[in-house]
Amino acid sequence: MMKYLKLCVLFIFILFPLKLDALIEVDITRGNLNPLPIAVSALYADNDTIKLLKKEIKIDQIGNEISKIIENNLRATGLFNPLEKKAFLQKPDVAHLKPRFEDWSLIKAQALITGKVEFKDDKVRVEFRLWDVLAAREMLALAFTTVPNNWRRIGHIISDKIYERLTGEQGYFDTRIIFVSEEGPKTKRVKKLAIMDQDGFNTKYLTLGNELVLTPRFNPTNQMVTYLSYFKNLPRVYLLDIETGVQEVVGDFPGMTFAPRFSPDGKKIIMSFAKDGNSDIYTMDLENRIVERITNHPSIDTSPSYSPNGKFITFNSDRSGYQQIYVMKSDGSNVKRISFGNGLYGTPVWSPRGDLIAFTKLHKGKFYIGVMRTDGSGERLLTENYYQEINEKFLIVL
Repeated sequence: MMKYLKLCVLFIFILFPLKLDALIEVDITRGNLNPLPIAVSALYADNDTIKLLKKEIKIDQIGNEISKIIENNLRATGLFNPLEKKAFLQKPDVAHLKPRFEDWSLIKAQALITGKVEFKDDKVRVEFRLWDVLAAREMLALAFTTVPNNWRRIGHIISDKIYERLTGEQGYFDTRIIFVSEEGPKTKRVKKLAIMDQDGFNTKYLTLGNELVLTPRFNPTNQMVTYLSYFKNLPRVYLLDIETGVQEVVGDFPGMTFAPRFSPDGKKIIMSFAKDGNSDIYTMDLENRIVERITNHPSIDTSPSYSPNGKFITFNSDRSGYQQIYVMKSDGSNVKRISFGNGLYGTPVWSPRGDLIAFTKLHKGKFYIGVMRTDGSGERLLTENYYQEINEKFLIVL
């Protein structure tokens, strides 16, 4: 009789499995992302180090400033919520050696950053630790040594390491932005090539402002910059070594060259070249200076940008009658239009991950910055104003 009952129960489970599964129904309508509560403790310096340095280097202030940089970087991503230091129950030096995780849990922190700064042999040594408060364990510990005036960059490098450990994505804080700085009265504006940290600090000017400069772009593999400059009213594409200040002309073309960008491996420059009223896309090998024509169309093709793997190029063209965005293979074949919305599309830039293309758009007198997938689907407009421009680095966190 018992065997019979077991067989009956087994028969019921085999015969009606779908009805049992249907008891639980999950309906996902949207994502919900709350910033991670994170505590950034001030990086401390021991008393012996402070006494040794006296007033030469305020090492304790450097520690505080580094922690502020980390805090500001993480907050700017929108993924983290740095907690107020007034709520911290444990001193920085004690927390760095052995955190009392229950104290940090009490203020709702899920992650904790601690650190220490030291001065030795005319160098600053900065160490930090990343703690998982919920699991009560250390997640990451690293140390860096540098010259004292380079402490700001250490803050960005630490931010990158923390961001990568917590999100799985590569950080972008230890990067620089190259741009055109404009100053002076309206009737006599001066444009200079400038560079700064991604948070707006450490601005340095690379040109004197004697000539008009436009569209600067970084080489992804070294400290070279390419940009457009007008020399005697003739636009030319230049290369500039940021470290040495050495400048050279990319090529002496008989027509106008503009919108230069590097290939992902840094070995080529892709640009537009206008001749006889027509503009096409060309590449130049920087080693042998061989020029190759990529497009050959009676329309205006300009603003080319490589995909991260170098296999495709996006550009804007009026070959459909008005300015739209196109994608083609790196050899110029298989050209496809991907933008079909209202308005004029321009300056496309491929995202670092290769999944999106950013663009500017003009519609009914207003400018927009937007993104779309590489096939043109999923268009999203992110900003709206009367003037917009996209930087080559594509610093939008998506």
